Amino acid sequence: MKLISEWRQAWRWFSMQAMVLVAAIQGGWAAIPDDLKQHFPARLVTALSVGLLLFGIGGRLVKQSRSQPSKEETP
Repeated sequence: MKLISEWRQAWRWFSMQAMVLVAAIQGGWAAIPDDLKQHFPARLVTALSVGLLLFGIGGRLVKQSRSQPSKEETP
């Protein structure tokens, strides 16, 4: 396995941002006490996570502009 050449710009990609948000939502949901979870529908958390993951897949398939080429790509 080898890292892609643009790995340092990965934080800028919508797909990575979507996956980080899903991890934050799931981690936050796990950290909330059960008595507070009763005030939120569990399906909302699932729907948000699945929706963000689908957007992340879409973001990975769409070409995203970079601010400047990496050192390996400059002539």
